[in-house]
Amino acid sequence: MRLAPETKLEARTVTRIARIEAAAWDRLAPADNPFLSHAFLDAAEASRSATEKTGWQPFHLTLENGGRLIGAAPLYVKSHSYGEYVFDHGWAEGYRRAGGSYYPKLLVAVPFTPVPGPRLLAEDEAARAGLIESLKAVTSQLALSSLHVNFCTAEEAEALERAGFLIRRGIQFHWENQSYPTFEAWLDSLKSAKRKMVRKEREQVRAAGVTIEAVHGDALAPSLLDEFFPFYLATVDKRWGNAYLSRDFFRRLGAGLRDRVVLMVARHGGRMVGAALNLRGTDTLYGRQWGCLEEFKFLHFDACYYQAIEFAIRHGLKRVEAGAQCVHKLHRGYAPVWTYSAHHVPDPAFREAVGRFLASENRSQEAEMAEMRTILPYRNV
Repeated sequence: MRLAPETKLEARTVTRIARIEAAAWDRLAPADNPFLSHAFLDAAEASRSATEKTGWQPFHLTLENGGRLIGAAPLYVKSHSYGEYVFDHGWAEGYRRAGGSYYPKLLVAVPFTPVPGPRLLAEDEAARAGLIESLKAVTSQLALSSLHVNFCTAEEAEALERAGFLIRRGIQFHWENQSYPTFEAWLDSLKSAKRKMVRKEREQVRAAGVTIEAVHGDALAPSLLDEFFPFYLATVDKRWGNAYLSRDFFRRLGAGLRDRVVLMVARHGGRMVGAALNLRGTDTLYGRQWGCLEEFKFLHFDACYYQAIEFAIRHGLKRVEAGAQCVHKLHRGYAPVWTYSAHHVPDPAFREAVGRFLASENRSQEAEMAEMRTILPYRNV
């Protein structure tokens, strides 16, 4: 579709990211965020993890100027709201009760991944504005209930709000590296009680005979990610009962993004008993899946939180993003930060109802954030 008669910009939707040139996509995507890379999104689709059958029909939006890609958005037609981490099931139920069909809807996001980052991949402000206009146009042309842009940047949220989107905030937990020279130096920045707690938890893991190794780079054999799959399934079975990612996804991750993977491998008696999967950006370590086949006290905290901090310090990374939920992250050095999503709701009555909900939710979130900031474990807070 043409954006306007006087411009050469042309927007189109693509049902497989493999049909978009990888180099052109990656030129627009941030190099420091592996989840927005062509390889990661293609792994999700090629492994049949993100497909129409699983409720994630790829519908990527591209914006071209004279045949040159100047903007793109990872766009999906969703037939449900699972795997998004911005929960709108209540909205869907309310719209259904009012006689509307909430699904299908449009979603700009990284499948199954609550990692914040740019969602409107554009080479300049004009291209970003073109993407926003095109996303709204697609929603209208398909007569869909809504369009959602999840875990976008604060800057994008401002631009989307100016375009009429409703803005929603969430809370995640990130660790910031204050140029700590060693893990012990970071421990020294904690209040005495928390410092003792961290040491005690790590000591109990070692006392149980468990060792943890950060495996990455040339040491990471692709077969190790295939071996990780049952650990991922173990966590899924405990929490959700529905695995989003296939075994082939992890195989493709090992083949196409092996240089970005950092796997914290826990072994007992030489056997792999637990593992935490991380992806590494330019200056950030992103904690993702965790799983264990045998229970060891505090192993989850050590493998997922402390090992990530230690790795970040050792490699000079600026932060560790540990995701949402679990207030116990606060007591282990991770601080609450805001995340953002934007929502285009064409129906006036439905938009008003969602707006009221967000206003109420925002007040609760403000109070929750203020309370969290009072219990940070650092001595200078």
